[in-house]
Amino acid sequence: MTRRSWKSFRPTSLASAIRGCKDFALDVHHQSVERLADRMAVSHDVLYKWLANGRMPAILIPTYEMACGCHFVSTWLASSAGKLVIDMPKGRHAGADELLDLNSAFAGALQLLTAFYARPEAADAEVTLTALREHLERIAYHHHNVARYATPELEF
Repeated sequence: MTRRSWKSFRPTSLASAIRGCKDFALDVHHQSVERLADRMAVSHDVLYKWLANGRMPAILIPTYEMACGCHFVSTWLASSAGKLVIDMPKGRHAGADELLDLNSAFAGALQLLTAFYARPEAADAEVTLTALREHLERIAYHHHNVARYATPELEF
């Protein structure tokens, strides 16, 4: 049995996001539903009920995601409202190879976008969306690096 690729997991509903968090916690952190319920300070019966019907009090979503170690519910809520969700970059120095790779990835995404607008019925919308999202994530990373350089953090 191979491990699931969690980087590419995109929930399609609130219920699948809640279950995806539970599956992530089980697969990556080896935590059972009972352990997640303990970390959330609720009974495991209540958590099983929320998992079964796909409903959870909104106030407990951050606690649930912290216990699971992922943010699938928050990501689904934001994307279902039409928002683009990009992880905050951590920041580090970019090398010439990385910048060249960024340029190549952008050229590929731009080529897919051009092909999509030329003939939308013949283009693969999912591949185009994935390429654009990945490019935006890379650009956000470099945007954060430049912003941190422009406003350095003071040491006390």
